[in-house]
Amino acid sequence: MKNKKGIIITIAIIVIIFLAIIGVIIYLNTPKEDAQQVLINYVSLINEKKYEELYSNLSLDSKNNISEEDFITRNKNIYEGIDAVNIEIQIQNEIKQGKTSEITYNENMSTSAGNISFVNTVNLVIENKEYKIDWSSSMIFPELRDTDKVRVSTIQSSRGEIFDRNGNKLAENGNISSVGIVPGKLSENRNQDIQKISELTGVSVDYINNQLSQSWVADDTFVPIKKVSASEIELKEQLLQISGIQINNTNARVYPLGNEAAHLIGYVQTINAEELEENAGKGYSSTSLIGKSGLEAAYEDRLRGIDGTEIYIQDEEGNKLKTLAKQDKKDGEDITITIDSNLQKAIYEQMKNDKGLWVVMEPNTGEILAAVSTPTYDSNDFVVGLSTDEWNTLNNDVNKPLYNRFLQRYCPGSTFKPITAAIGLTTGKITTDTTFNYTGKSWQKDSSWGNYNVTTLTAYSGAKNVANALLYSDNIFFAQTALQIGKETLAENLKNIGFGESLEFPLTLAKSQYSSSDDISTEIKLADTGYGQGDLLINPIHMASIYSAFANSGNMVKPYIEYNEGKTEYYKENAFTQEAAETVKNDLIQIVENPAGTAHDMQIQGLTIAGKTGTAELKTSSEDTESGTLGWFNCFTVGRDQGDLLMVGMVENTQNNSDGGSHYIISKMKTILQ
Repeated sequence: MKNKKGIIITIAIIVIIFLAIIGVIIYLNTPKEDAQQVLINYVSLINEKKYEELYSNLSLDSKNNISEEDFITRNKNIYEGIDAVNIEIQIQNEIKQGKTSEITYNENMSTSAGNISFVNTVNLVIENKEYKIDWSSSMIFPELRDTDKVRVSTIQSSRGEIFDRNGNKLAENGNISSVGIVPGKLSENRNQDIQKISELTGVSVDYINNQLSQSWVADDTFVPIKKVSASEIELKEQLLQISGIQINNTNARVYPLGNEAAHLIGYVQTINAEELEENAGKGYSSTSLIGKSGLEAAYEDRLRGIDGTEIYIQDEEGNKLKTLAKQDKKDGEDITITIDSNLQKAIYEQMKNDKGLWVVMEPNTGEILAAVSTPTYDSNDFVVGLSTDEWNTLNNDVNKPLYNRFLQRYCPGSTFKPITAAIGLTTGKITTDTTFNYTGKSWQKDSSWGNYNVTTLTAYSGAKNVANALLYSDNIFFAQTALQIGKETLAENLKNIGFGESLEFPLTLAKSQYSSSDDISTEIKLADTGYGQGDLLINPIHMASIYSAFANSGNMVKPYIEYNEGKTEYYKENAFTQEAAETVKNDLIQIVENPAGTAHDMQIQGLTIAGKTGTAELKTSSEDTESGTLGWFNCFTVGRDQGDLLMVGMVENTQNNSDGGSHYIISKMKTILQ
């Protein structure tokens, strides 16, 4: 009996030991991660372009078949050569057999030729408690053998061109000059030649020498150094006097107006990595051009051409084995805009030495005929390429040539007074017969205002009514008008004419505001708002739309810039009553025609002009003596034979201007209209 019991115990111990051994064997052979997760992580590394880490996932047999350097080169060249992004897999099936796991999966990726999808199978084997991938080139594409190559064939598309209203090109597909060196043709004084090339082109000697020392450079190789505008004849003639210089023509985007329309038209450059990722699946490649600013960026989706691209597998003998993806060429769309090139150039000539802006609109249709911001830059410089020094000079210029002023918002000063008048008349808070009683050039409502007074420049003997207040640009009248309107009614009516709204336009316009918060906070701020100060800020294109109501019986036209045969669309119908708009228009005409008017110097014989001057003070307090002023003039013609024009102009820092900011602008506008 005892022997039987001992046998049972012995057998139990043997079973326990056996199971323990099996458990240890299973533990030692259980991978840290399952095969599916290893494959998913591998694909993530491809998306992150971490090719070195990819190699560490390969099995020993795979590593024996391809070196780390060759593996990295092959994967990098293929995936990046076809601009593969957003690579995703969906696992369909897994078959485990011993230390091997066979996984079938669907793979999808975006490339320069569109999406590529396929079903693939891969084996993973357990090595040192980790699943490793049995890799071959077929893991990139199922049909790809280790001796095959993946090729990309491109058929160049054309970018759409931008035309002005008269068919003149504002952005065209033209030619620029590529300046390069043929090393074998440099003279015996090689270093002296390179130094001279550096001085003429602004390219550093180090950069030139680095380009010449590239592995692909031979004595007869053309080595590009710098792109220059085709119009730089004198520079090219000087360069060609140096031995070894060669200049070739190359296709490029060209901007005939250059400085004159840079902020409006913008420019294109080669797409960067971030933009390529943002536009994945849209047919861009790493060499594509993309609109970076202005209308080039705003109309990018329509202007851009989509290159015809084919991605295919090619064998050792150059035979095409399989097309993986193909996209037909699609040229970009030409776009015609409402701008008049001659007017744009003429205004730029008037403004090129100033910091300011000028917008011209057809007041009856809303067509933008010119939009100038100065100082500016040359769009062509961004196409040919700026050196680091050139970019730093442009970017750090205190005059902000890269800053597009007509997209921003500013304190309007007295140019806002016609708007206060129109709101007062429309709401019935004042009439043409309304008068206020005050004398002198300083006023406050009562002692609750403390030391604060509203001041005006001119004391006049006539009635303190809306006509005289506009004629003499009387701050006190419009401060009192704003108080009579009331802050809720004023705010409501300003909202009704687009304050706080995004005005639909291809370029993003800053929203106009009547307050830095939800309401006009104090009685003094309300009074200041009435004559164009306070927290009031207006975008100049929005300002042009508001002023168009005075020319259109109270209706504000919607500004637009894509040519549409003189189409008219109202942005705000009945912004003001017809009677209010007509009253203000007639008063604005008197500002120009009456010898006492603040804009009488704008009068042109035989031409009716309605206008309003404005000087906006940028003081942060009554003690502020550092901040400058903005000089404004807004005007529109009435019944002009060549078509009416509505112009909004502003110049910064006019506080030291001897003839006043508004009159400085007036002289320029008068030149244009004459």
